[in-house]
Amino acid sequence: RYFLWWYKKTRQEKKYPFIDLLSAVPLQQIYGCPLGGIGGGTITRGWRGEFCRWQLNPGIYHYETVIADQFTVCLRRKGLTVYQQVLSVERPRTLQDWNWGYCGHYAFYHALYPRAWTVYELPGQNVVLTCRQVSPVIPHDYQDSSLPVGVFIWEVENGNDEDVEVSIMFSLQNGMGTKEDKRGGHWNEPFAFEKEGTRVAGVVLHHCTPVNPFSLAISAREKAGTRVSHFTAFNPTGSGKEVWQDLLQDGQLDSPAGESAPTEKGEVVAAAVCASCAVPARGHGTLELALAWDMPRVHFGSKEKLHVRRYTRYFSSEGDAAPALSHYALTRYEEWEKKIEEWQKPILENSQLPPWYKSALFNELYFLTDGGTIWVELPPDCCAEDVQGPAGAGLSQLLPVLREYGRFAYLEGQEYRMYNTYDVHFYASFALIMLWPKLQISLQYDIAVTVVNEDVQLRQYLMGGETAQVKLKNVVPHDIGEPGDEPWQRVNAYLMHDTASWKDLNLKFVLQVYRDYYLTQDSLYLQDMWPVCQAVMESELKFDKDNDGLIENGGFADQTYDAWVVTGASAYCGGLWLAAVCMMCKMAEVLGDHETMQKYSAILQKGKESFERLLWNGKYYNYDSSGSVTSRSIMSDQCAGQWFLGACDLDQGQFEVFPKSHVASALRTVFEKNVLGFAGGTMGAVNGMTPAGTADTSSVQSKEVWVGVVYALAATMIQEGLVEEGFRTAEGCYRTVWEKLGMAFQTPEAYCEKKVYRSLAYMRPLSIWSMQLALERGAARAPA
Repeated sequence: RYFLWWYKKTRQEKKYPFIDLLSAVPLQQIYGCPLGGIGGGTITRGWRGEFCRWQLNPGIYHYETVIADQFTVCLRRKGLTVYQQVLSVERPRTLQDWNWGYCGHYAFYHALYPRAWTVYELPGQNVVLTCRQVSPVIPHDYQDSSLPVGVFIWEVENGNDEDVEVSIMFSLQNGMGTKEDKRGGHWNEPFAFEKEGTRVAGVVLHHCTPVNPFSLAISAREKAGTRVSHFTAFNPTGSGKEVWQDLLQDGQLDSPAGESAPTEKGEVVAAAVCASCAVPARGHGTLELALAWDMPRVHFGSKEKLHVRRYTRYFSSEGDAAPALSHYALTRYEEWEKKIEEWQKPILENSQLPPWYKSALFNELYFLTDGGTIWVELPPDCCAEDVQGPAGAGLSQLLPVLREYGRFAYLEGQEYRMYNTYDVHFYASFALIMLWPKLQISLQYDIAVTVVNEDVQLRQYLMGGETAQVKLKNVVPHDIGEPGDEPWQRVNAYLMHDTASWKDLNLKFVLQVYRDYYLTQDSLYLQDMWPVCQAVMESELKFDKDNDGLIENGGFADQTYDAWVVTGASAYCGGLWLAAVCMMCKMAEVLGDHETMQKYSAILQKGKESFERLLWNGKYYNYDSSGSVTSRSIMSDQCAGQWFLGACDLDQGQFEVFPKSHVASALRTVFEKNVLGFAGGTMGAVNGMTPAGTADTSSVQSKEVWVGVVYALAATMIQEGLVEEGFRTAEGCYRTVWEKLGMAFQTPEAYCEKKVYRSLAYMRPLSIWSMQLALERGAARAPA
């Protein structure tokens, strides 16, 4: 059934499937820190300097290394060029007249998102170049963080006893290295943009596709002692002689006036910008260049609705903003860096935190921009009915929030193309609520709207073949749609199972609502979400078949572990249920709803007793109560409910749900069996482990390590005082992904012990920010 669906989708409709199980993205150990802010598209620059991953069309990736996209250095002494080198280790078949093959031994790369540093020691020249790459990703900033720009600051250190003239040339092809580059009609034009006494000059490359046209801009900042020149158009598939010789002659480019002719079909065009300065003997110099891209209006795959990106609130939406974006980036990047340093410095200077953790904490944030992320404005003529649908009138703050902060969505993974996959966002949401809380609030309002509405269309699901409604009322959706269709308009792109019968989605909504309120103290948000929470919990109650206060799983994979069967009461869903019931009690108390508080207090009392009776075995909570061969499996995620309760200080006193001694024992068992007992304790926690000490192989997922789950588990351990165990657990994932497997900036959902991985570049590992929250809350509670 999947194969027939896949064949129709890919071969007949020529579209990307939401999950392509037959054509996985191959692992390339080349990626570095991506460029760009949130929701405007991203361009990834690899650690060897190549521009190699493109995500300008929302949710669609091109894994192309465009060989013409390079930085080249030219050194001149006493009026003569003494050294000219492309700063790339590549030796391509094109641009043969360029000097390729820089020796990688002389270069060093460092990344701490959203910045990266590449240091080049120029052999035999006694000159060191440091390229500092900056993107405007700044917590609690909802303006500059939306901008599609990246800045390259080149620091030049001259170790010689004589002056040297240094030129950095930035060349760029018009396009992303795809067949669209050759469709014809693309053209380049030089520009100069002056404002507030600062002048920026460069070239705009207009990429004129029928759907989602865009422009790229390369530019440099002019200032005293710095000259900026350009080469408007050259053929990147030729020898490149005209550009190379132009630079070689005098360290500058000829800067012809006027725009280039549009390309013919089959032609490709590129441009170059050069910044030059004189660096005194034993002195320093700085050259500032930028890359901007402008795709302000976008269609998703259905082409039904036109969406306008967030950054157009501050820049033109007519497709002509690239020069202004370039100027803004080159005049504001110092302010951005100051804010980034203020944010990161307390963590980086905390000697009690291990270095790997600091790297992981910031570098995993790449997915917030490079996760197919889209951030769009609500149309100005949008009315309440357009957004709320027929049943959403009770959300009083919906329109104000969406009008002020726009709509935000990111993919489950670069290979799992569904926006805001909610069971996974549950883990990743800590990064949003801690750093851009208004985006989390906006996302929650969008989910709330879909909860209160329904979709009466019928659909056949791929696993099991049952036919059901796409979306039921008062049930949280799996996702808000896919980039190949029309997100927000048509939800639940996930076709594998009917997720209306999943047990965790409704619960995760309730848990996030209270967590969001607890961290923001946004009472209007809580008031709006309260009826929605009541509705989804009422819907969830039907899964308590025997009225013992505890929901039961249905004997199939009915939660985020969608290939791991669970029957009856379960540690994972049962724990989430009790945590959600507890939070219903707390929200009712805050809002003065005594009737609802009494109702859920009674359920909680019954449910706690049932949970302990059915699942506690003296050391940990059983996987489920089915009595099957695997029901006593040790699940690494068995304390997920406690994780959220602890993050909200609801894990003690009158709101204590799980006995503290049981939680501690369960976590120690997981550490002993799933962490230390798996791969020598070096790869994190395996999802399932048998009491005998072997991995649970009853399903594909039980024998996997899920990176995001491991970070959540580590946070739970830290909350419970097992700090050393928490760091040891999480370290295994970092070492495996970033060091052993070379998966930098493409952290997968899962891997196995024997170098098998699944779903590169995934949302869930953003849960590492729950570790930081646990550390901060622990420090706040500690005695002075």
